[in-house]
Amino acid sequence: MTILETSPERKPVVVITGPTASGKSVLAHTAAKILKAEIISADSRQIYRGMDIGTAKPSGKMLEEVTYHCISEKEIEEEYSAGDFASDAILRIRAIHKKGFDVIVVGGSTLYIEGLLHGFAELPGKNPHIRRELEEELKTAGRNVLYQRLKSIDPQQAATLDPSKTQRLVRSLEIIATTGKTVTELQGFGKNCCRSIRFIPLGLSMPRGELYARINKRTDDMMTSGLLDEAKQLYRLYRKNKTGETINALETVGYKELFEYLEGKHTLEKAVELIKQHTRNYAKRQLTFFRNRLNLEWVTAPHDRKSLDKLANDLIRFYGHR
Repeated sequence: MTILETSPERKPVVVITGPTASGKSVLAHTAAKILKAEIISADSRQIYRGMDIGTAKPSGKMLEEVTYHCISEKEIEEEYSAGDFASDAILRIRAIHKKGFDVIVVGGSTLYIEGLLHGFAELPGKNPHIRRELEEELKTAGRNVLYQRLKSIDPQQAATLDPSKTQRLVRSLEIIATTGKTVTELQGFGKNCCRSIRFIPLGLSMPRGELYARINKRTDDMMTSGLLDEAKQLYRLYRKNKTGETINALETVGYKELFEYLEGKHTLEKAVELIKQHTRNYAKRQLTFFRNRLNLEWVTAPHDRKSLDKLANDLIRFYGHR
């Protein structure tokens, strides 16, 4: 690995990203324990309370060993955007540095990572008239029609989502209708990343077959650890008798399929297979986003304890420690 060219007086912050189940969290935790660093989670679902097993949150032991940020800080019905995260993360990084500690950012939420590294262009506010028209079309024509339209106009943006991500789909088309420009075009202008922080963005890579095997195993492990009971609790609290409402946080792979099982749409076996399939699809979209939109330095993901320790020590050298 080579350190990216940046001003030497700025403290480094390693950003570890990559597809789901690639080993990001355990690598960050291992390095943070040695560094006595604090970790900021760049996972758009781990910030919500009650979504624990299905988001692969750090265990209780891990939370005792290392100080984590952006874990279980919001209620499920609260809105929290990539822009909110980028602003919060910058403030926390500065505060942690002021205390004299190092910071590691870890997570795979694509827009969280992009916003932190590059900032966001000024996107237009909501246009109620256009949004109503798109939402009505979503109901009548279906999400696939809108997705294909976005794909034809802004294929790069479409590659970062799928037809099930209806909120982002509608928002992307709303921006096009409002400005005459695509999200991809707008993100190329006026980016206001924080120049006072030296980010070192790394992506973990592994052969596709190995990644998919990890995803399948992790899904089975989550089910064994009580994911179904967690989904039942969330369904009871937020979904039952609220069929007309959509809570963005719960439109998440793992929960969504189990909610459908609880509503009698699938067998449990089918729901688990769908979780695996949809997680693999998500990993593929993450990789597409990272390779098309971010300038990451790709490193081989650790596959055993020896390679984990070696990579963790490589990261530590970025912070000027030996």
